[in-house]
Amino acid sequence: MNDEVRSQKDKGTNEGAKRVDSALDFLLTPQQNAIPIPAPVQTQSRFRLFLYFGGVFLVTLSILHMLWWRAPREFPAEAQIGVPNGMTIGNVSKLLAEKDIIRSPFWFKAWSVLLGGKTGLKAGEYYFSEPISVAGLAWRLSRGIEQRKIVRVTVPEGLSNKRIAEIFSNALSDFDAKRFQELSTRKEGYLFPDTYIFPAGATEEDVIKEMEENFAKRILPLQTQIRDFKRPLKDVLIMASLVEGEVRTTETRRQVSGILWKRLQLGMPLQVDAVFPYIIGKNTFEVTTDDLKIDSPYNTYLYVGLPPGPINNPGLDAITAAITPTPSNFLYYLTDLAGQIHYAATHAEHLINRAKYLGK
Repeated sequence: MNDEVRSQKDKGTNEGAKRVDSALDFLLTPQQNAIPIPAPVQTQSRFRLFLYFGGVFLVTLSILHMLWWRAPREFPAEAQIGVPNGMTIGNVSKLLAEKDIIRSPFWFKAWSVLLGGKTGLKAGEYYFSEPISVAGLAWRLSRGIEQRKIVRVTVPEGLSNKRIAEIFSNALSDFDAKRFQELSTRKEGYLFPDTYIFPAGATEEDVIKEMEENFAKRILPLQTQIRDFKRPLKDVLIMASLVEGEVRTTETRRQVSGILWKRLQLGMPLQVDAVFPYIIGKNTFEVTTDDLKIDSPYNTYLYVGLPPGPINNPGLDAITAAITPTPSNFLYYLTDLAGQIHYAATHAEHLINRAKYLGK
C-alpha cells in the first residue's frame, strides 16, 4: 500500500513538472498564432512623433525670427554701411545695432561665426536696397557681397569747385562739401566736367581723383595744339574758364578768345564780368558799378593780365576755343538780355552797343 501511494505521488509530481515546463516553453517560444501590431499603426505613431517635434522646431524658429532674426521696423531705407579693415565682429554688431540694421548683436555674432567660420567678416561698403534678416546680413558680410549702390552724377561745364561740391553733397551719402573744397583748392580748372558713376559711399578723395584722371585723359589729344600755341597749360585753362563763363557756343567762344588774347597783348584790362560769380557769387547781370571796384586779384577790371587761376572748370569746347582763337579787329563785346553777342572794334562803338542793347 505504501509503495502504491508512493508511486502515485511520484507520478503526480512528474506530471506537474511537465506542466510547468510546457508553460515556460509557451512563454519563451515565439508563437505563430500571436496577434502582431499592425505596420500602419507603427508608421502613424512615428509620423505623429515627427509632426510633434517638427512643429516644436518650426514654432521655435518662428519665435526666434519674430523676436531677433528679422530686420527691425526702423531699418533705414537704402542703407549704406562701411566695414573698415580690422573691425571685429563685436564692433560690427554694435555698429549695425546703432544704425537699426539688426535687432540683436548676439544673434548677428552667432550667425557670423556659423556662416563665416574662421574667415570672419569682409571689409567693404555694403548697400541694402531693402530690409534684410540677420542671417542674410551675416551671409553677405562674411562673403564680402557688397552690392554697392551706384550713383550717376552729372557735372556741367563751367562750374566752380564750390558748386561741384554742392552737387556731390546732394548725390553721395557721406560726402563732405567743405572738405572737398579744402582738398581741391589748387585744382580749380582741373576737375573735368562730365557724367560720373560713383558708389554712394564715395569719398571726397575718390571724386577728385576720378575727375583729375578724366581731365588728363580728355586733354591728352590737345597736347600738341597746346604746345604749338606756346602758352602754359595753366594760362590756357584760365582763358578757357573765362570764355566758358562769358559765352556758350563754339563760334562765340573762339571769337571772344581772340578778343581777350589780343587785349592781353595790348596790355588792356580784360574787363570780364564772368569773374564776379567767382568773387562775390553774383551773376553777370547783377554786377553793379561798385562791384567793379572790389579789390580782388581776380577782378579783371582793376588788374591787367590773367587772373591768378581758373574761375571754373571749363569743358573741352572752351579749352579748344582758348587755343584756337578767331582773329578779328574786335576789342570789345557784350551779351544782351537775350543772350546775343555784339562786337565792337572801338570803345565808342562799344558804348553805342551798351546803350542800344543794355540801356546803359
